[in-house]
This record gives sequence, structure tokens and C-alpha cells, in this order.
Amino acid sequence: MEFKLQRMWVGREGAFGVLSKNDERPFAVTLERTFGEENEIIVPYGSHICVRGMFNKGGYPSYEILLPETKHTLVKFHKGNTEDHSMGCILVGENFHMFKDMAGIGNSGAGFDEFMMHANSVEKFILVVS
Repeated sequence: MEFKLQRMWVGREGAFGVLSKNDERPFAVTLERTFGEENEIIVPYGSHICVRGMFNKGGYPSYEILLPETKHTLVKFHKGNTEDHSMGCILVGENFHMFKDMAGIGNSGAGFDEFMMHANSVEKFILVVS
């Protein structure tokens, strides 16, 4: 199984993308925190193995993105609406949304649940980021 995250826009408000499974149409939107003047992103472009586990802070099942040893650890998919809800993880939602003057993603709970349904409790999958 393979999920594809296609980043649509990267800037100081975050990295916004769409998420799809295999060669199907996108089913969710994503948001990642960006850092510094260069708008750096924790999850690099390319292919990554993701393994089933828990998002301990939220107390619910999720998937961790395994990054090279020199990179961050415990980078996961989870719920959240604006980039300040993440320290570098991938937030999943249903739509792009404005919260007063802050860009984000809406209906994160439903979007994350749909992502987990598509993952179907597999032990691991490949994430391709472009």
C-alpha cells in the first residue's frame, strides 16, 4: 500500500498538500509546520516507510513516519487545524480553512478518521512525498 502526499503550497503559514492512496484521487488535505526563513519542512521529499503506532499526546492510533537517523523522531500523522498544532508532524483534514487570520485545515477529526480508514490497520505502508 502506498499513500501520496503532494505539497501544493509551502510558506510561512505551513506546507499545504493533498493526500491520496495508491493511484486514487485525493481524499484529504494536509498541513505541516514550516520553520525559519527558508520554510523548512521536517518530512523530506521522497519515499518513507510508515509504521502503525499511537499518537501518545492524543491517545489514539496513528502512523509514524520513519525518517533517516539524523532527522527527527516521532513524526506522525495526527489531528490538528493550524501549523501551531504540530511540531513537524503531518496534520490531516477535510478542507483548507481560514481561522480568523490564520490559514489551516478544517474538519481535522473527520479527515484523520478517513485517513485511518484508508490505512485499514496495516502494520506499515509507503508514503511518497512530492
